[in-house]
Amino acid sequence: MSFQLDPLWDKYKLSPNAKIKEQIILKYANLVKFVAGRLMITLPPSVESDDLESAGIMGLIDAIDRYDPKYGVKFESYAIPRIKGAMLDELRKLDWIPRSIRSKSRELEKVIRKIENSKGGPATDEEISNKMNISMSEYFNLLKEVSAVSLISLDNVIYNDEGGKGELHEVIEDKDEEEPDEAINKEELKEMIIRAIDDLPETERLVIALYYYEELTLKEIGQVLQLSESRISQIHTKTILSLRGKLKEAIKA
Repeated sequence: MSFQLDPLWDKYKLSPNAKIKEQIILKYANLVKFVAGRLMITLPPSVESDDLESAGIMGLIDAIDRYDPKYGVKFESYAIPRIKGAMLDELRKLDWIPRSIRSKSRELEKVIRKIENSKGGPATDEEISNKMNISMSEYFNLLKEVSAVSLISLDNVIYNDEGGKGELHEVIEDKDEEEPDEAINKEELKEMIIRAIDDLPETERLVIALYYYEELTLKEIGQVLQLSESRISQIHTKTILSLRGKLKEAIKA
């Protein structure tokens, strides 16, 4: 094993009692605050951090119950995606994104897809604003409005029970549309996503890789690419909408 296992885990696995479990929860509670803080950066003030942290604690407890050190994965690596998943589930239950914003998101997604199908390549910001007959300022404001939808759509990662990291898989989520064909399994969907990401322009591909794989914040990505945080947010939102459109089309084909 390449990491030092905390002795608490030996005690808990030998005798999984409530007292030891409470010690483990307290020891790793900072992971919940870390994940909540990262999500809150992109959420509106109407979302309470306490709500996310309460859900995150439940994700932490689930991770503690299911964690098995024999797979050689650090607990932090195993727990973080489950904490994040619990928080995203809570956001979905709250249904805090207005229907009007979801509608705007779908409209923008369709426009991007039409342009990309027509030209056989990525749609530019100018092409999208022209197609929608709005100014660039209005277009960037629209991206800002729908940015929260893209957060919920693609901020889950598949992890298996051994803690192994998979690929992004929730690009096509849309509560107001029918579920994708059940015949499309996760492996097929993962392959579609990999191909779609490979086809992205370099900057967009980097933003996706740095945010979802390296887990940098939008601000940190901006520092790496020497762009403003707001510009990174715009690129992220546009890219996610493009990916969603491509995958929906591929699944229906």
